[in-house]
Amino acid sequence: MRSELRSKIVEVCNKKIASKGDSVGVSFYAFFANKNDNPKLLMEAATWWIQTHELDHFEKAHKVKGMVESGL
Repeated sequence: MRSELRSKIVEVCNKKIASKGDSVGVSFYAFFANKNDNPKLLMEAATWWIQTHELDHFEKAHKVKGMVESGL
């Protein structure tokens, strides 16, 4: 996963955790605007989320952040 996407995921997870607490969930759509302005990056996130790690639609932001920070 490119560093741009890793940074965005960590940033969004940090904001969600800070505003809603440690139990907040996210989906990979949380890292993008409501329009498909970067389809390649969206597919990269979807592939990492769905195919590579077989995550559920919603996962704990804390878990996703940890995975990204550990290089998974």
